[in-house]
Amino acid sequence: MNAIPTTLQQQTEQLSESVTRPIPGSRKIFVEGSRADLRVPMREIALTRTPTVFGGEENLPVTVYDTSGPYTDPDARIDLAAGLPALRAQWIAERGDTELLGALSSEFGRGREHDPKLAAVRFPGRVLPRKAVAGAYLLGLWGLPMPIIEA
Repeated sequence: MNAIPTTLQQQTEQLSESVTRPIPGSRKIFVEGSRADLRVPMREIALTRTPTVFGGEENLPVTVYDTSGPYTDPDARIDLAAGLPALRAQWIAERGDTELLGALSSEFGRGREHDPKLAAVRFPGRVLPRKAVAGAYLLGLWGLPMPIIEA
């Protein structure tokens, strides 16, 4: 049983290093959104010169939306064993339409949470689930301005 966590830990460390490598020919940039805590990830892609009769013409970089999340950001500190930071937590809490549950809500989840046989493979970055407050609708695009979908 001890071999699995050690092997898993080694694989996680190797993967953590490889997923944060920059993508050649580009750089990650962030565009500030309507809130200070909202930064939209973009990728600036360098273009080669366009050949012309007179030798060549420089091309400006092309900027595209970057879906790699914190990965490929050389400044990001990725620890796959700890999980990703909760970037939307403050925005979600400020909306006031959800609340934290005091514990896992399913019997199955609670049983696994306290099963000592699963301690070696349990994810350490566990967070409590949220639920809608009475009368709230948590459907995406439910007529709310959603800063998270800015771009």
